[in-house]
Amino acid sequence: MTTIRNLMTDDHRRCDDFFADAEQAVGKGNLEAARAAFAHFRQATLAHFDSEEKTLFPTFEAKTGMSMGPTQVMRMEHAQMRTLFDDADAALVSGDSDEYLGVAETLLIMMQQHNMKEENILYPMCDQHLADELPELLPRLESELAGE
Repeated sequence: MTTIRNLMTDDHRRCDDFFADAEQAVGKGNLEAARAAFAHFRQATLAHFDSEEKTLFPTFEAKTGMSMGPTQVMRMEHAQMRTLFDDADAALVSGDSDEYLGVAETLLIMMQQHNMKEENILYPMCDQHLADELPELLPRLESELAGE
């Protein structure tokens, strides 16, 4: 049976793969490929954030009454990462590989820490508290992650 943890963790890995593609392209000096890979990464990650912020977090907060806890921290980290996405994109657009790699390193560390908190703490809490909502919630999350 699919769980929130499995679904959302798998989507983290999909986003990570796009991010790695961008970094490899920069390493090879192919900025056109890097821009394309980073655009895929950014689009997929923003869809992930949107799905959490518009569907998963509000459902969890309504069920548990916890609106100032872990979901609030995740929203703040999403905002910080959105700023880094803009910085990384600007570096790629201007052709500054060194700037991109510096921002990407910061972003990678932040994403790893963020994803670890979601995958090991928040998603298991969601699975525990939202078991009755899963038949409706999972298809909706899948659709949102796919950008539908």
